Amino acid sequence: MKKYHATGRVLGKLWMGELGAYPAEQISANSKKALLKKAGKMLKDGTLDSGAGFEYLKGALLDIEEIETRRIDGKEYSRSEFEFAIIGELTEQEEGRLFRCLLY
Repeated sequence: MKKYHATGRVLGKLWMGELGAYPAEQISANSKKALLKKAGKMLKDGTLDSGAGFEYLKGALLDIEEIETRRIDGKEYSRSEFEFAIIGELTEQEEGRLFRCLLY
């Protein structure tokens, strides 16, 4: 069985006119496609930003964890793989800004 979880950073226009980045809401789904669809919808309706209060959202950098769980001899074993996904309309510089935010 596979499950997907994502965290990350959202980039948007702050009410004062500058761009800012805040943590994204945590998202879970049973497939990567469903997770990205859910994230895209949340980006569009403004709910991906954890309530940070942007005027509008530009995009997000998601850190996606794929968790695969198997049952062997009555015990559950899990392994994880990670990858990044960028959603929205971001320039190369804006993408770099979000990657730097994940480092701090």
